[in-house]
Amino acid sequence: MIGVVLFPGTNCEQDVVEAIRHLGGAADIVWHGDRRLPSAIDAVVLPGGFAHGDYLRTGAIARFSPVMAPITEFARLGGPVLGICNGFQILCEAGLLPGALQKNRGLKFLCQFTDVRVETSATPATSAIPPGTVLRMPINHFEGCFTCSPKTLDELRGEEQIVFRYLDNPNGSIDAIAGVCSSARNVVGLMPHPERATHEMLGSTDGGRVLASLLAAVAATG
Repeated sequence: MIGVVLFPGTNCEQDVVEAIRHLGGAADIVWHGDRRLPSAIDAVVLPGGFAHGDYLRTGAIARFSPVMAPITEFARLGGPVLGICNGFQILCEAGLLPGALQKNRGLKFLCQFTDVRVETSATPATSAIPPGTVLRMPINHFEGCFTCSPKTLDELRGEEQIVFRYLDNPNGSIDAIAGVCSSARNVVGLMPHPERATHEMLGSTDGGRVLASLLAAVAATG
């Protein structure tokens, strides 16, 4: 079972649930106010949207939602966690992923398809995707420019924690980073929306490979 976290302001939770079910997996909503995860949860997805309205700073309020405590413990024990767009921002704010997301280069909201290259298959989100594979997925963000200190960037490169890179770097992210993973590799965040690229009618099915990888990783450990 994949738990999809719903914060006030989240708007992609049903898209993620539908995409996972379309791929043959089971998914259900987890409320941000819950203080424990359902026992049946095998992986957690933090979807996109505007958690708590992003009124203070993107993800800065959501990191204090009660559900983040059990998610942090779940991740500490090796459970797979995937953050998409706003979910990626929340994971960075919560300290579960390195770096931070800031306003896009040019201060423009971006809503478009983009190509990203998979840099490693050693994460739950890329377990079934060969490195070097290019995926076409949409982005939909204003604060999606990934940034970090030079030291952190060296660590990300050295430990192969850069999971996705943009081919065209639409938002000015450092080193064209579109997604990273934790040092333990079980927590992954990316700005593109894989759930919005799972049907031909949506313009691409490439995002389905990310979610299918997550399901395969869960099945392999279950």
